[in-house]
This record gives sequence, structure tokens and C-alpha cells, in this order.
Amino acid sequence: MAENLQIIQKNSKSEQYESLIPQIKSLLVSESDTIANMANVSAALKEAFDFLWVGFYMVKENQLVLGPFQGPIACTRINFGKGVCGTAWKQKEIILVDNVDEFPGHIACSSLSQSEIVVPILKDGVVIGVLDVDSEKLNDFDENDAKYLEDIVRLIKF
Repeated sequence: MAENLQIIQKNSKSEQYESLIPQIKSLLVSESDTIANMANVSAALKEAFDFLWVGFYMVKENQLVLGPFQGPIACTRINFGKGVCGTAWKQKEIILVDNVDEFPGHIACSSLSQSEIVVPILKDGVVIGVLDVDSEKLNDFDENDAKYLEDIVRLIKF
């Protein structure tokens, strides 16, 4: 099967997500490998929204370890409770950051990042990883992004 996306610019981010989600479902339905699916989800989100960085960190040996991603070189390991990703892991909740320079303890993997959203990946109530998305624009994420990104994470079989 040829894996490709039809990216059609919509009037709103919500419409863009609504267009993208069925395509992501189609990509994931026939593939059982979690790493391959995380890679394709990262690529789809990066391509559809032109975010600076989209990727996954997975919990290994009590740290978040870099997984599949699209974008500039990234931090390889993040400790529990550190930075936006570690905080989302600790709090077990989505973290929206309008301006990363105002987030206490922000880990600057790229100086180009201006805003960020992190969605924890839960399995049986335990955080097993996070989806991290960075933007070069301030205030680029809102509750709609949180809703749709959480829905997309739930499509992946972990």
C-alpha cells in the first residue's frame, strides 16, 4: 500500500485535524509495529501543520527516551518532572505552553521553539510516553490541539 497524505489547507486547525485523522487511521489500521506508527504519525503531523518539531519520548529506565520524530535534532533523555515533557509525565496531563521562555525549567532542545504542547500516553493509568509538539510561533496551541492530539495518540496501539 502506498503511504501518502493529501494535505489540503483548511480554514481552521480543527478542519485540518478533521481531514487528517481519517488518513492517520488508514495508515495505522494495517500496521502493528508501534515504532513505525509513531514515525508515521510524527511525519503526518509535521507535514500537515508545518510544526517545528513533532515526536515521541517513551519511558525507559525511569527517563523519557527519544523515539520517532520529525524536525531538528532533539534532546535524547528527559528526567521525570523536568521540562515540559517531564512535567506532563509527572502530572499525567496535557501541558500547553504559549511561550516556552516563561515555562520554569524549560529544556531548550532548539532555540527556534516558541510554544509547545505535550500529550502524555497512558496505558492502564500509567504514563508510558509522551507526544511532544513544538512550534516556531508563540501561542500556537490551544484546547483544540489538545483534544485532537490526544485523539491521535489514542489511535496508536501501545
